[in-house]
Amino acid sequence: MHFFIFILTLLSIKFLSAEELNLFTTRHYDSDVEIFKDFTEETGIKINIISGEAKPLEKRILDEGESCIGDLFFLADAGRLVSAEKKGVFRKVNSVSLKQQIPEQFRSNYWFGITKRARIIYYNPTKTSLKELENLNYEDLSHQRFDKSIAIRQSNNVYNQSLVASMIENNGVLKTKEWLKSFVKNFSKPPSGNDRAQILSVASGESKLAIANTYYHALMASGKKGKEQQNAAKKVKPFFPNQKNRGTHMNISGIGVLKHSPNPSNAIKFIEFLLSPKAQKHIVDNTYEYPMIDSVEPSTIIIQMGINFKQDNQTNVSSYGKWQKEAFKLMKDANWN
Repeated sequence: MHFFIFILTLLSIKFLSAEELNLFTTRHYDSDVEIFKDFTEETGIKINIISGEAKPLEKRILDEGESCIGDLFFLADAGRLVSAEKKGVFRKVNSVSLKQQIPEQFRSNYWFGITKRARIIYYNPTKTSLKELENLNYEDLSHQRFDKSIAIRQSNNVYNQSLVASMIENNGVLKTKEWLKSFVKNFSKPPSGNDRAQILSVASGESKLAIANTYYHALMASGKKGKEQQNAAKKVKPFFPNQKNRGTHMNISGIGVLKHSPNPSNAIKFIEFLLSPKAQKHIVDNTYEYPMIDSVEPSTIIIQMGINFKQDNQTNVSSYGKWQKEAFKLMKDANWN
C-alpha cells in the first residue's frame, strides 16, 4: 500500500512539473514577464523565472548537472549562446517551425534567435554632416580623420567583443589586429559607462561619433530615462555603416532548451510561442529590439530611426562565439581598457 502511494506521489510530482517551465534568463525586462503570462494563459503552463547575469547562471546550470530542473536559458548576445553551447548546456532541438521562421545565420541546432539588435554609429548633425559619413564602414573608423573622436564602451563589454569578432570573421585576425591599433587611438575619452553614456557624449559635443546598440537610443528617445536623456537623443542621428558591402552588424537575444530539461517538449512550445506574431510584436514594442520574423514591424521609435538599411545577413552570428576570446585578447593588446 505504501509503495502504491509512493508511486502515485512520484507521478503527481512529474505531472505538476510538466505543467511548469523553469526559465533562466539574463534579460531584465518587465515586458518579458507580461508575455510569459500570456503563454501561461494560452497553454496552462506556468513560467518560473530565475534571472541573473550570464556567467553565474551558466555556472549554476553546469554545477547542478543532471539535477538541474531548469528547462530554458535565455541570453543576450550570440557569443554567450555559443559559449553555453560549447560547454554542453543545451540539447539539440529539431523544430521545423523554428527552422522555417528563423534565418539560418541567427540560429544553431542548440539555440534560436528571438530578437535582433544592431550596433551602429551616432553623430551630432550640428557637428558632423551626413556627407562626411557617406559610405562609411566600421573599418573606416581607424582613419586618422577620426582622431580623438569616437566614444565607445570598455573592451570587457560583450557587444563590443562580438563586433570585433565579426570583423575577424570578415577581415581576418591580422587585419583586425592592425585596425584595432589605429581605432583605439581615435577614442575621444577613456571608455566607460553604458551605451547611453556614449550617445550622451556625442549629444554634448564631447565626442564626434558614438558606437551603441539601437535600442539604447530608442529607450532615451522614449522618455523612459527622463527628459534630459530624451532631449539628448533628439540631438543625435543614427548612421548605419557598411551599406555598400556586408551590411550593418547584427546581434541577437536567443534561447535554448537545457540539456537536462524535465519538460523539453513544452520548452520547445515556449520558444515557438516567442516567435509568434503576437509575442514578437509585444517584445519589440517594449524593448526596442528588431523582430526576428519579417511580418512584424518594429516599434514606432525604431521605425523613425530608419528600418530600410542593409543588415549583415551574410555573417553567421555563431562566428561571434568562435572569435570572441581572440577578439578580447586583441582589444586588450591594443590598449583598449
